[in-house]
Amino acid sequence: MTIQVTGVGRLNSDQVNSVLRSAMLAPSTHNTQPWLFRCTGTGIELHADPRRILPVTDPDGRELVLSCGAALFTLRTAIHALGFHPATTLMPSRADPDLLAVVRPLVERTPDPKVTRLARAIPRRRTNRRPFVSCVVPRPTLATLRHATELEHAWMPSLDAEQCRLLRDLAARAHRDQLADPAFVAELGRWTELAAGTRDGVPSYATEGSPADESWLLEEFGVMSTGTRPDPLVVVIGSLTDGRLDRLQSGQALQRVLLTANGAGLDASFISPPIMVRAARAELRRLLGCGVWPQVLLRVGYGSPLPWTPRRPLEDVMLDTLVSA
Repeated sequence: MTIQVTGVGRLNSDQVNSVLRSAMLAPSTHNTQPWLFRCTGTGIELHADPRRILPVTDPDGRELVLSCGAALFTLRTAIHALGFHPATTLMPSRADPDLLAVVRPLVERTPDPKVTRLARAIPRRRTNRRPFVSCVVPRPTLATLRHATELEHAWMPSLDAEQCRLLRDLAARAHRDQLADPAFVAELGRWTELAAGTRDGVPSYATEGSPADESWLLEEFGVMSTGTRPDPLVVVIGSLTDGRLDRLQSGQALQRVLLTANGAGLDASFISPPIMVRAARAELRRLLGCGVWPQVLLRVGYGSPLPWTPRRPLEDVMLDTLVSA
């Protein structure tokens, strides 16, 4: 099957195909890829796909909106790198809450070299689930990542050594709570450690022996907090309030941070249990002590190369689009 899309705004059909395929490389929880796109004459619509929500892991759709926010930032970046201004409207319809954004490629412009560097990182970025090497992330790099977060109207507290020690215990308790729920275990199994050839979820080769449930991270916290290696760089991407718009903006901040980190030679892994378990997330917010609602918890460092995680065919994520053989 071949997807056929028309031009949108100033983009021709080949350019539209290119930016959509870039957007699809965004990260998503368990690689669910919960986004849909519709092309109109003037813009590209981004819709949440409620059929791909994780009802046990993500009952209120917070992770789904974050994932879509990451796809939105990737789309904006790809359009900008082609030399067009991606005029973006967030949450444009109260009548349709699944319509998260419309991006309209407008007048031609000279691409910002900083955005071009981010665009080059799109196909290179991976979620690195394996342990990182023992090497401290420089403080200026942390400042660069924090600035990237703020450009997307989000915030990035970092955790000190004592907070990381408390986080280790919090993450362990949250993880035990998850594993005590048979429904969670079943849902996790449906989306991880899948056979090669699947186009969504996390295939077994992508983890290469590291469990997709991130339990190895808990063990590594234990090693690093003993002082035998430098503490990991653990950061939170958060928002001042916790609405749907905040989550969409945090998802955009997440992808800007991940692409910025990739450009600096860094990898990132998600620490999910303290974010996904409601009581643990509230405790994490208190632990941060700055009033920010934690949306994403990341560990950032230097890792080794990884294979890419597959994506669904473009025709599977398009609304009202002509498909031909």
